[in-house]
Amino acid sequence: MPDVEMTFIPLAATLAVLAVFIMFLGIRIVPQQQGWVVERLGRFHGVLEPGLNFIIPLIDRVAYRHSLKEIPMDTDAQVCITRDNTQLRVDGVLYFQVTDARLASYGTSNYRQAITQLAQTSLRSVIGQMELDRTFEERDEINMQVVRAVDEAAKNWGVKVLRYEIKDLTPPDEILRAMQRQITAEREKRALIAASEGKKQEAINLAEGQRAALISQSEGEKQSAINRAEGEARSIEAVASAQAEAIRVVAAAIGQQGGMDAVNLQVAEKYVDAFAKVARQGNTLILPANMGDMASLVASALSIVKAQK
Repeated sequence: MPDVEMTFIPLAATLAVLAVFIMFLGIRIVPQQQGWVVERLGRFHGVLEPGLNFIIPLIDRVAYRHSLKEIPMDTDAQVCITRDNTQLRVDGVLYFQVTDARLASYGTSNYRQAITQLAQTSLRSVIGQMELDRTFEERDEINMQVVRAVDEAAKNWGVKVLRYEIKDLTPPDEILRAMQRQITAEREKRALIAASEGKKQEAINLAEGQRAALISQSEGEKQSAINRAEGEARSIEAVASAQAEAIRVVAAAIGQQGGMDAVNLQVAEKYVDAFAKVARQGNTLILPANMGDMASLVASALSIVKAQK
């Protein structure tokens, strides 16, 4: 009996160790952003979520492990033919994400290869509808069309296509040289246009400056003439006013007692002085017939004054 008990103890220990080992085999810890596909006896059973999971050892097995993160994948460079029959070497980057681990496992044998091939064929189709110049100008449009085409088919594979970016567009060397010559000619054209516009603007500025200078000069001359005319008018007015005032003073003086005698004396003096100047300045002397009679001379002067009065 003791021998039986001693034999049973190692057996129980072995079974306990075996049970722990089997339980350990059934534990699965799934990392975050991953989806593990479990098959039970060869059939799809479920998808293990991130964290601690349990499966039945020897019956269940983890058949596929998928990353649910966004995945960038280079697409091989390929030669595309544009609408104007120009060869164009294109390569790009495809961004996708597994959204359904079951479809990614059973929808296609290799979803990476499937979406890569589909992206390349879609790219050739899109570029074939465009001319060479448009392919450089409308990269965003090309990217969006490729994404739409690939994403529509990738739904059956449990994959969401997020973006497609063209990395490089490389035309043949002959096309590159022709484009370089075209760019050089265009730059020279813009330089000539800019130079001519500068000369044109310079001529316009000079003409406007001369015009403004002439206008300013004419305005100055006009104002100067107006000022001179106003000065002369004021001068004439002042002289006339002075003369009128002098005449009024003389007339008032003549009207007073002895005023006429003073006038007679002054007229006689000027009369005599005038004949003296004539005698000094000219060779010809014109004298009145009664020059010897100074009284007659003075009387003639007084008669003139009286006639003026």
